[in-house]
Amino acid sequence: MVVIARLRAVPDDEDAKALGATYLHFLKEAQRADGLFRNFRSADRAWLDELGSEDSCGRAVWALGYGLRFAPDPRWRAECARLLDKALPSLAGFAHLRARAFSMLGLAHALESEAPPESFCKPLQHLAGTLAAAYDAERRTGWEWFDDHLTYDNARLPEAMLRASHALGDERLRAIGLEALTFYEHVTLLEERFVPIGSNGWYWRGRERAFFAQQPLEATAMIDAELAAFDATADRRHLQNAYVALEWFLGRNTVGAVLAHPSGGGRDGLEEHGASSNMGAESTLAYLAAAYAMAEREGA
Repeated sequence: MVVIARLRAVPDDEDAKALGATYLHFLKEAQRADGLFRNFRSADRAWLDELGSEDSCGRAVWALGYGLRFAPDPRWRAECARLLDKALPSLAGFAHLRARAFSMLGLAHALESEAPPESFCKPLQHLAGTLAAAYDAERRTGWEWFDDHLTYDNARLPEAMLRASHALGDERLRAIGLEALTFYEHVTLLEERFVPIGSNGWYWRGRERAFFAQQPLEATAMIDAELAAFDATADRRHLQNAYVALEWFLGRNTVGAVLAHPSGGGRDGLEEHGASSNMGAESTLAYLAAAYAMAEREGA
C-alpha cells in the first residue's frame, strides 16, 4: 500500500513500480487454494508456515482491496480483483476483530473502485455486522468500544465501520464508527498530544491504561481513522486530530522524542526513556504510510 501511495504521488518512480510488481507477485504465490495466505518465506523461497495468522490474512485482503482501487497499472488491478475474489469465501471464518476490520477495509476500498464487483457487498455486510454485534455487546456508558480492552491497531476498528458505511450506504455503521472514535479520542488525545495505548499492559475496562511501549502503527491507524471521519462528516476537527497523530512521529509525544528518522525510516516505539534505537520494517512502513496519507490532504 505504501508503494501504491508513492506511485500516486510520483507516477514515474520506476523503483516503486518494480517493488509493486514484486509485492503483488508475493501475494499471488502466498495465496492458498482456500483463498487464505501464508506469511513467512525464507531466502530460498521455501514457505515457513502453512497458514499465516488471521491478522496477516486480513492485511493481505486489505492490501488487495487498496490495490484494486488505487493501483496505477490496470493489470495490477485485475490481479488484485482475482486474488480478492478467491479470498472471499474464507473471510467469514475470521474469529478476531482486527482481522475482520482489516478485511473490511480491503472490501470497502474495492467497492470504491471504478468497477466494483457486486460479489464484495455481502462479505462486507457480514463482517460489518459482526463488528456491530461486538460493539452492542460490549458498549457501556463511558466505554463505547468493541471489546472489554484496547490493545493494538485500535483505531482500525472505527475506521473500518466508517469506510464500510460509505461503501454500503449504511448509516448505523457510520454512527457506531463515529461514537467509537470519539471514545478513543478521549482516551488517547491528551493535552493536545496523541498518546496511544502502550503495549506493556494495554487498557482493560475498569483498570489503568498503559502509557509506554507506544507503537508507530497506532499513530498511522489514528490518522486513517480521523481522515475517514473527516470524509464522513466534513468536520475539520477530525483533520486536525489527524495532524496531531502525525506529529507523534515528529516529537509531539509523551517524552518529546522524534521517531521519524532523516533517512525516511521510523523508530520502533516510544518508551519512558525515549524512542527506540531500532528501525524495523513495520515501523518504517507505518511512518511512510502516515506521511503519504497526510500529504494527500495537503491544502484540505
